Amino acid sequence: MAAFEPIVVAFACHYCAYTAADMAGTMRLEYPANVNIIKVPCTGKVDTIHIMRALQKGADGVLVAGCLVGDCHFKNGNVQANNRVTYVQELLKDIGIESERVEMVHMSAGQGRQFAEIATEFTEKIRQLGPNPIKEGSKKAAA
Repeated sequence: MAAFEPIVVAFACHYCAYTAADMAGTMRLEYPANVNIIKVPCTGKVDTIHIMRALQKGADGVLVAGCLVGDCHFKNGNVQANNRVTYVQELLKDIGIESERVEMVHMSAGQGRQFAEIATEFTEKIRQLGPNPIKEGSKKAAA
C-alpha cells in the first residue's frame, strides 16, 4: 500500500504570503509539491464556505496564509480571516473532525524561508492525521 500523501490547499494573500511563497521558490527552498496555492487579493476574502468546500472537494488540510497582524493591505482582512478560521475549527470539532486540519498563519513578503517551513510542517501534521474523512467519495462521507 502506498504511503498517504495529503492534499493541502493554501489560500495565500497576494501581497505577503503569496510573495513569500514566490520568494521560497526563488531561493530554491523546497516544500511539498502537494501544497496547492490559491492566490487571493486578501485573506479577508476567504470565507467559511471556501474553506469547507476545499475540505469537501478533497483537501486533507487547509492553510490560510495572510499578512502580519497590523500590516494588512486591506486594513483588517487578516483579522477577519483569523476569525473565520477559528469558526471553522470549532465547526469541525462539533462534527467530529480534527480542527488541526485548518490553520491560519501570518507572514511578510520577505519570509520565504518561513513559508517553506510552515508548508512542510503543516503537510507533515496532516500526514499524521491521515486522510480527510469528509471529502467527497470517502467511505465516511458516504455514510
